[in-house]
This record gives sequence, C-alpha cells and structure tokens, in this order.
Amino acid sequence: MKMEFLRCSSASVVPFIWILLLIPSIASAQRPPALFVFGDSLSDPGNNNFIRTLSKADSPPNGIDFPGGFATGRYCNGRTTVDILGQKAGKQGFLVPYLAPNASGPLILQGVNYASGAGGILDSSGYVLYGRIPMNKQLEYFANTKAQIIAQLGEQAGNELISSALYSSNLGSNDYLNNYYQPLSPVGNLTSTQLATLLINTYRGQLTKLYNLGARKVVVPALGPLGCIPFQLSFRLSKNGECSEKVNAEVREFNAGVFGLVKELNANLPGAKFIYLDSYKIVSEMIANPRAYGFTVANVGCCGAGGNYKGVVPCLPNFNICPNRFDYLFWDPYHPTDKANVIIADRFWSSTEYSYPMNIQQLLMS
Repeated sequence: MKMEFLRCSSASVVPFIWILLLIPSIASAQRPPALFVFGDSLSDPGNNNFIRTLSKADSPPNGIDFPGGFATGRYCNGRTTVDILGQKAGKQGFLVPYLAPNASGPLILQGVNYASGAGGILDSSGYVLYGRIPMNKQLEYFANTKAQIIAQLGEQAGNELISSALYSSNLGSNDYLNNYYQPLSPVGNLTSTQLATLLINTYRGQLTKLYNLGARKVVVPALGPLGCIPFQLSFRLSKNGECSEKVNAEVREFNAGVFGLVKELNANLPGAKFIYLDSYKIVSEMIANPRAYGFTVANVGCCGAGGNYKGVVPCLPNFNICPNRFDYLFWDPYHPTDKANVIIADRFWSSTEYSYPMNIQQLLMS
C-alpha cells in the first residue's frame, strides 16, 4: 500500500509543482501595466483641485455618474476616456492625481495622472484661467515619480516598470481655445501654419523627453473637431449648429502634424511604440450621425449656460442639468459625457479604423 501511494502521489506531484512554478508568471502576465497620463481637462482626475485656478470641476453636478456619485475634479458627469481605457487594461481603481496627498508609496506603482485642466503644450496656454500645469511641468513631475519608483523597487525593477507601462499624452486643445483664440494671446500674431509648426516642434521635444525618461508605449490622441463644441458654436454665433470650418481646418492641420510626428518618433527612437488615436474622426462621426451612437443632442452642453448651445458658462456648482444627460454627446461647453467617452475608448481599444499603426489592445500585447 505504501508503494502504491508513492506511485500515485509522485504522478500527481510533478504537475502540481509545475503549476506552482507557473503561478508567478501567470499572475505577471495578467497584471495590468502601470499607466501614466499627461494631458488637459479631458484627462484631469482632480489635479486642479490642489492649485489656485479658475479651471475647476470639483463641485456637483460634475461627477454625478462617477462611481460614488461625487465630484472628483473630472470635467465630466462620469469617467474620462483614459479612466475607461485604464479599466479595459485591467485597472481595478482609478489613477491617483499627482498632486493628491496620497500620491506616494505603493500606490504610484499602479501609475499616476499628471493631467491638468487648462494645461497645454505651450507653457503660455491656459493663461486666461490662471493656474494650470503645462506639459513641461507634467514631465518634471513624472521624473519625480520615476525617482520614487526606483527608490521603492530598485533600479532594475523600477526601470522595467517604467519601460513596460502604458502612457497617454492628450494635449493641444488649450493651445487653441485658451491661447491662440484669445484676444491677447502671446502667439496670436502667428499664422495657423506657424502655430501648428511651433506646437509640433515643441511636442516633439516633450515626447522625446518622455521617451528618454523610459517611456516606450505611448498613445497620442489627436484633437477633436473643436469647431463643433458648444463653446465654439456660441462664441462664433453659429445660427443653426453649423461647425466652424475655420477652426476645424486649423485643428486638422495640427492633427496632420501629430500623425507625422508619431511616424517620425517610431522611425527614429529605438524600441519606441507611439500610436496615433484619431479623436477627430470618431467625434465627427458622432456629431454627424448622433442617433447611430445613441444620442439625440450633439451640439448643446448638458450642464452649462448661455446662448442656444449652453456654451458660454461652464458647469458651475449646482447648475441645473439637462433632463436626460444620456441623450447628450457633450456634458458641458467643452467635454464629452461619460457615455460618449465609453464609445471613444471602445474604438481606441479594439478598432484599427481610429488608430495608427495599431490599437491600444495590440499595443499592450506587443
């Protein structure tokens, strides 16, 4: 009996040992990568709560559809696109804002969000709203985070976390809306082509610096059709909701530069995997045919005030909101609703129609 037992147990022990040996690699394969986010109010999770600025979203009704139903500082009724992409990548919670008091220790190993409402590629962008965190400062913050990660994990493991992480850089809107289009803009004397060239050259340096800090997998969204947002419809006195073709043409010029920049960085930086996300295309499609995406209102902000499009005053504390926010593409004069962000994130995650040279899911598997 004893020999019988040994024969049976030895036959079963070997596969069991292999399972034990495989568990760490299985867990590692399933562990979501760290996620580091750079950007403006389209991605801000609440950094502007901690600075003196006119650009804030830390009061209701903002956040009414966010888990828990409270305002976090996100310029939305719910989640931002990058929040949803993080969930798709396997994140259980939401990234900590860099300026939050708890942005330290093991928490930052999951990633950090540096995005700031009114922030831009140029340091001057967003100046009309006073405080903001431009991209150059966000990169300084990331360098600080990297040093903290290496202090926790050691140089080899820390650098591996940095190089395997996913990065998002969503910037440019404020370089137009809250800089170039403002009456006293420091870049207002430039032609649109000169501005696009300045922005792309500056962005090239910033994304190269991000690469030099260790980033390899970077998603770079284009600008959406800014000439169609409720703010621009109001500002430019659109009669029947027609988009400003002038603004959209300038945005397309910038986007073409970003597309070329992504191709250039991939060609010139060893191991770089930058992908271009066509926000302009997906948002334009939703505006052109809102019912196909489940919307009935595509040119009015759900929470805002002023004019026919509620595009003059942003979503302020205790504003009355639209009767059914799930019918609306835009939450306020500038930003999409949670429902719209889900659609955008879905396209970026799995479709190759809105991304180049691959989608985010493919990027993570590469």
